[in-house]
Amino acid sequence: MALDTDTIGCYGYYSDFSRSFRCGPGRPTDRQKMLYRMAYDQVQHNIGIVRPGMAFREVAEKAWRIPERFIEQRYTSVMHGVGMHGETPFIAHAVDYGTYGREGHLAPGMVVSVESYIGERGGAEGVKLEDEIIIKETGSELLSRFPYEDALLRGGQ
Repeated sequence: MALDTDTIGCYGYYSDFSRSFRCGPGRPTDRQKMLYRMAYDQVQHNIGIVRPGMAFREVAEKAWRIPERFIEQRYTSVMHGVGMHGETPFIAHAVDYGTYGREGHLAPGMVVSVESYIGERGGAEGVKLEDEIIIKETGSELLSRFPYEDALLRGGQ
C-alpha cells in the first residue's frame, strides 16, 4: 500500500511526502525488499546531491540513474517544490529534460519533495517513497520525519 500525502495544511501550506507499506502476514519477499531499497536509494542519493545555487539541469544530470526496466514507470520528477504553490519548481529527469525541464536554480529557503517510484510496467508491485527537504545555505535539511519500513530495508538487494 502506498500513501502520497499531497496535503494542504495549516495556513494553506502544501506538504508532500510518500511512504509504501507492506501489508499482510508473513515476511517481505526479496523482490519487495529490492524494490523498496532501490526507491530508498534513489531518494537518499538525490537528497545528497542537492546544493544551494545548483541548476535544475545539474540536478537532473546528477540524479540517481533509474535502471532501464523501471524507466517507463518512473515518477515524473526528480523533485518538485512545495509550499504555497504545489509542484513548482518541477525538476524533470535527465531523459525528460527536453520536454519537461525548466531553467532555474535551487535557493536557500526553497522546500522540495524528492521522490521515487520503482516498479515495472505490468508488474504486480511497486514502491513509492518521497521526502521533503529545505534548501539551506550549506546543503539541505530533512523536514519529513515519518520512518521507513525497517523490514523492507534489510537485505534483498
